[in-house]
Amino acid sequence: MLTKRSSTERGYADHGWLKSFHTFSFAGYYDPAHMGFGNLRVINEDSIAAGKGFGTHSHQDMEIISYVLSGELAHKDSMGNVKGIPPGDVQRMSAGTGVQHSEFNHAEGQTTHFLQIWIEPNVVGVAPSYQQKTFADAEKRGTLRLLASPDGAQGSVVIHADAKMYAGLFDGTESATLALDARRNSYVHLVGGQLEVNGQLLHAGDALALQSESQLLLAKGEAAEVLVFDLAP
Repeated sequence: MLTKRSSTERGYADHGWLKSFHTFSFAGYYDPAHMGFGNLRVINEDSIAAGKGFGTHSHQDMEIISYVLSGELAHKDSMGNVKGIPPGDVQRMSAGTGVQHSEFNHAEGQTTHFLQIWIEPNVVGVAPSYQQKTFADAEKRGTLRLLASPDGAQGSVVIHADAKMYAGLFDGTESATLALDARRNSYVHLVGGQLEVNGQLLHAGDALALQSESQLLLAKGEAAEVLVFDLAP
């Protein structure tokens, strides 16, 4: 079963310094029909104005992934990490028993555009931890590159969740297939461009939820950047 979620159906918040699209219910946006999908709880597409950001705040028992599209995200947390996250890097923070952090855009005259992704953990009460890795565009060109997994397979970042996250870049004749376990949930979020997913045409910001499907087929991309999630049943 395929269920398309159009970009225009997402929640939207404009705080001036922050413009945010919410795929699932978050903060002031509440839709009981879209509280998450499987153990995927949040996909927020955030644009932070220069010199602005999220002040220190706390999280607990959540796997949080930042995927920067343009600009740079400055991260600081109570574990002692002070990092810059540029495009191509994947940052994973396991909140565990509790962590405080802040996220800012310190670049003058430049907007930071990124995706904030939350996945519910399959184990709680772990010590908070941090990981950041670079995945070059060449690793994602015309294929699905594993970015996050429970066991760190293929050099992916490690998450305490029954989930995997892939990314791919597709243009022209480039295509890819991924075998799916029909007993699990899968979710495709198109970051940018245009892409055909199992025969469904997606544009930037669109998503496709897959249930009881055994294969994912990505084709006919036009400057497409895509994230694919393999999720708990």
